[in-house]
Amino acid sequence: MADDLKGLETWNDAMTSLQLLQIDPHGFGGVWLRAPFGPVREQWLQHLSQAELNTVKLPGNIDIERLLGGIDLSLTLQSGRLHMQPGLLQLADQGLVLISMAERFSTALVAPMTQAMDTQSLPPLKIAPQEEYPIRTQFGVVALDESMKDDPPLSPALQERLGLWFDLEDLAPSDIIGVSMDSLNQYNAQEAVSIRIAADALARMKQARSEIEWTDEQALAVCITAQGLGIESLRIPTLALRVASCHAALHLRKHVNDDDLAFAARRVLAPRATQLPAPAENASDTEPENSAKPDSEPPAPPEPSKDEEEASSTDESEEDSSTEEEDSPSTLSPENLQEMMIAAALASLPPDVLDGLLTKPGRNLGNTSGRSGQFRTGTQRGRPLPPRPGRPDGNARLHILATLRAAAPKQRLRSGTQPGRVAIRAEDFHVQRYQQHSSSCLILALDASGSAALQRLAEAKGAVELLLQQSYARRDSVCIVAFKGAQAQLLLPATRSLVRAKRAMTGLPGGGGTPLALALKMACEQASQLQRQGVTPILVVLSDGRANVNLQGLGGRPQAQADAQLWAAQWRQTGHRALWIDTSLQPDAQVQKMAHIMGGSYMPMPQVQAQRMATAMDNVRRLAA
Repeated sequence: MADDLKGLETWNDAMTSLQLLQIDPHGFGGVWLRAPFGPVREQWLQHLSQAELNTVKLPGNIDIERLLGGIDLSLTLQSGRLHMQPGLLQLADQGLVLISMAERFSTALVAPMTQAMDTQSLPPLKIAPQEEYPIRTQFGVVALDESMKDDPPLSPALQERLGLWFDLEDLAPSDIIGVSMDSLNQYNAQEAVSIRIAADALARMKQARSEIEWTDEQALAVCITAQGLGIESLRIPTLALRVASCHAALHLRKHVNDDDLAFAARRVLAPRATQLPAPAENASDTEPENSAKPDSEPPAPPEPSKDEEEASSTDESEEDSSTEEEDSPSTLSPENLQEMMIAAALASLPPDVLDGLLTKPGRNLGNTSGRSGQFRTGTQRGRPLPPRPGRPDGNARLHILATLRAAAPKQRLRSGTQPGRVAIRAEDFHVQRYQQHSSSCLILALDASGSAALQRLAEAKGAVELLLQQSYARRDSVCIVAFKGAQAQLLLPATRSLVRAKRAMTGLPGGGGTPLALALKMACEQASQLQRQGVTPILVVLSDGRANVNLQGLGGRPQAQADAQLWAAQWRQTGHRALWIDTSLQPDAQVQKMAHIMGGSYMPMPQVQAQRMATAMDNVRRLAA
């Protein structure tokens, strides 16, 4: 029942976002809608079409000149004179830009789009027309994200500029039928949802939005809440206040109140959370000393007469009614506002948010992009990329349209050409490029020493088997490096065979020292081999980090720790993703330091669970995709 109510709240907020877009289509950036193609998303898009907003759809194969404006190729070639055409971003002025499959939108197109959103003008073209620059345009973005768990997410630059985030993946069509159609109005269900705002009411709301005010306490509460949730961008609190003011204008209020801040916390701050906020201190434990009852009480005022009581009660009732009619801002303190916003945000977070947040890349990861070898640029097949100047040959294909666009502005300079023909030179050649996806290999450095054997080595084996099943389904490979005693052993070379991996894991005993440095050295060697093969290596270390065997196989904890830190820094130089799962009974600062040197994420797991460990490993693999 709780999940149904949560889905209902999400759908109601998604409907509210359509109304906010009518009031302020470009003020808070737009909407990021994560939903697969299906009835739920189509229902939301149907309501969007009825809002009568200037909506321009961007196809997935759009080029930079059609986006920003450029040469009208057909008219230029027909007339022999240069003709320009407006871009789609210019046509979307004071409206929306709708991007289907936004997760596949090229970075070369996201950059000028975000620049236009920030500057509210189009970037100048290389071939400047006679019109004066800059060309002013203001638009919001509705990004439809259809990515699955294994697909790369939406561009982070575009994510940051979209104020409202909605995830409708788990919302079934039956969850919204009763809201959007059946239970509202049997004659006109679409009008009953009140998505489309009447022209006169919309004008009043827009006027009210320009006059909306928020207090310093509310702005401080939004900033503190964002900081508590681990949001580092200064753009996000501004978007939250803008959304809250639009929500207040929707209800024709003059000031932002608690309901407006709660909506902003649910849909702007909560989806961006990277950590859970620290628990607030109990204010009741620190009461001021002078709050005790004084020894001598002041004399009580004289009791009013009956006529005075009736007159004062009448004045108070009139004053209360006038106060309710006048939309005054909230009088709560910043601490109370922060607690209210955090409660609203936490109600929107999934229960397993911690495991997902702990495996996200942190601020101290250095150059660990995790993408080396994951995507390769090819010339034969894959996802199309913007063309680049180059000569066509046996491995590169000529991009005809890009070549014609490069040659069209130079026709008048190339005299001697016959009418009706286009003069093309070698400098005009553009070749097609493609983005090819390469496979990944998860290198598991499994601690089988005596200290780790006490920390439930069996659960670690179970997690490895679960992960191997998932990797086999994705056709990714797994490599296992086990270390104990005085040596590290390549227990399983990179393979996709689930049966072979289970056989190798079955007879793994525990006991002996912890040669952590040898394991990290072998992991770096395996990563180097995989990199040469075009495979992206990802390292996951399952250990308590108590290294006591050095590179020579001799005992000695100080030298063993120094050698382990040396090879951890060596892994950081490779630029690949890493995760350290601490199997100690309590989180160890020394292990956390080792994960920082490695440039990876740190995840303490005092109570080891196979499914939880497998989920954490899979999260790291998806982040490196």
